[in-house]
Amino acid sequence: MKLCFPVTTNQGIDSLVFNHFGSAPLFVIANTDTMAVSEINNQDLDHQHGACNPALALAQGVVDAIAVRGIGQGALNRLQQMGLKVYRAEETIGASVQKMREGTLEEWPSSAVCEGHGDHDCSH
Repeated sequence: MKLCFPVTTNQGIDSLVFNHFGSAPLFVIANTDTMAVSEINNQDLDHQHGACNPALALAQGVVDAIAVRGIGQGALNRLQQMGLKVYRAEETIGASVQKMREGTLEEWPSSAVCEGHGDHDCSH
């Protein structure tokens, strides 16, 4: 499975997962079978809140699912409309991939979405 993570810097499997999907400068795609990683730039980095378009951000790579530590309702809806499952990431890509391999990585609950880019209470 190709699992996509928002990050600020690509440190491979040791990368820290960024706290907000749409504002991450990069996405790292980890192959959960081989542990190989690749990166793509977030082509939609400068979006207004609520207008994140993951189809633009992920146009360069094909992924099976997304793992995040924070996401807005609009982005969550768009990802789901693209047929992608969204999971609650651990602190690092490696820990998240391990949980995915074990079948214990939880899907992202729609009740835990971000309300804005400033100070707010959205689980991250």
